Amino acid sequence: MTQLNINVDFEELASAIFESNLNTAMKSIAVSVLNAYMEMERDQYVNADFKQKNPKRIAQRNGYYERDFMMPVGKIHLKVPRTRDGEFTTDVFEQYTRSDQSLILAMMEAYINGVSTRNITKIVEALSGESVSKSTISEVMKNIDPDIQEWASRPITNHQYKYVFVDAMYIKVKENNKIVSKGVYTAMGINELRQREIIGFKISNQESEKAWSEFFEDLRMRGLTTPELIISDAHSGLIKSIKSQFIDSSWQRCTFHFLKNIVERFPKKNSEDAKLLLKSIFKAPTYQHALQLKEELITKYQNNPKYSEALNILDQGFEDAAQFYRFPAQHHKSLRTTNSIENINMQVRKREKVIKTFPNLDSAFRLIGAVLMDIQENFDSSKRPFIT
Repeated sequence: MTQLNINVDFEELASAIFESNLNTAMKSIAVSVLNAYMEMERDQYVNADFKQKNPKRIAQRNGYYERDFMMPVGKIHLKVPRTRDGEFTTDVFEQYTRSDQSLILAMMEAYINGVSTRNITKIVEALSGESVSKSTISEVMKNIDPDIQEWASRPITNHQYKYVFVDAMYIKVKENNKIVSKGVYTAMGINELRQREIIGFKISNQESEKAWSEFFEDLRMRGLTTPELIISDAHSGLIKSIKSQFIDSSWQRCTFHFLKNIVERFPKKNSEDAKLLLKSIFKAPTYQHALQLKEELITKYQNNPKYSEALNILDQGFEDAAQFYRFPAQHHKSLRTTNSIENINMQVRKREKVIKTFPNLDSAFRLIGAVLMDIQENFDSSKRPFIT
């Protein structure tokens, strides 16, 4: 993995690690990482890779035995490697008991928070007093890939999603010896239990109609049926894709971005009253009230040429931004903007910005997927519905 020059506050990170309350997804990752670590310990003891002919081999592999192991994350079930001579023993149980399991937690927490391989190695050494090579850390961390891939490609047929939010963010990835921009597409559904679920994510070259359509096609293949409402910003390629892929779905334009687009066309001076009236439109209790406020704004400023472009945008986009009024009033606040899915992207960005540039697509998929899995586990553990 490409090495990055990042400064880490080890004491702060160590404190966070010791207080960690990792969820089910992280327990699964802990199992994968620990199993992989023990496998590498056995490889070093045997002095040969699997099925490798090596005259300096000192032992033969002999399968595994199963053992439960209690960690701060809870009880996990491990497969412990064996050798035929019975002499191989793993340092995992003694080492992690001695260091309060800080090594594995440091590796997982640092990785999930976007710390480079080099700094994970430093953290491991700082917390456990053990020397661990960069290649060892890289190989061990790759073992979380199957868990993330399985989660990202899981069937989504167990629920019906009435509302679906979609959004994109951009990351930088090293590709063919140059830095390129990639789009990260994310979809969040609200199921019949009124709970949030991250139903898909994809890393693609650009935010285009084709790329969005490929993302939606993947969601449909995994079981997404036609939602009643899809909420997004007004990117042209995204809109075209939604209308072609979900013919019977309504599209809700994010009112926050819509109003921002209008305000940017207002005169720079003396437009405070117009802004207040504009912002009140989509906070109105009913569609009729919103329509009246829209007409009031247009009537009040239509003779002022400085407002003509802004009023035209409002008039043309009003219906797309008012689709949330077709649904229960208690849902309006949650449906009229993309704030909920943008908050997810903000959490991903918080980890991603530490790395700045991913060394490859696999590392981007690994980190973003792990963060989204963690967010989903928090959604699942919450008892409060997203909409009332």
